[in-house]
Amino acid sequence: MADDDPVYATRALAEALCDLAADADPKTLSIALTTRPAGELDADDGAGTPLADVPADTPVFAEFYLPDAGGAIAAVFGVDLATPSGRTRGRFLSHPEGDPNPSLTDDLAARLLVAVPPWIAEDVRAYDRRGRREIVLLAASAPEESI
Repeated sequence: MADDDPVYATRALAEALCDLAADADPKTLSIALTTRPAGELDADDGAGTPLADVPADTPVFAEFYLPDAGGAIAAVFGVDLATPSGRTRGRFLSHPEGDPNPSLTDDLAARLLVAVPPWIAEDVRAYDRRGRREIVLLAASAPEESI
């Protein structure tokens, strides 16, 4: 990633994360995120940058791991089995107090998406280890999968 490359996320993901944050408010959320290459995503007709405008190999935040999945095992054994090791590429953080900047008490990751009230996708900010990054919300979503 070059110094000025934006962080890409699907609008569908940003909206879902903001909905989760609104439901959890006034508690904070920290959710593991994973990327998919843009070429593996499905284009949407909704608002956002068209998927066709992004190279197929561009990593895009498109999915998350539910924060409560595997909670019973973690509570007993202290091991998070719900989030596959090495599969996450970033983290979503909610800041109900309204400060959009990462804090020292946040769960940190190589890339962060931070949301604040009023919990709308356009207000989500992106950060990496060099600081704040431009975020591009794509009119796309991860394909539905079956078990």
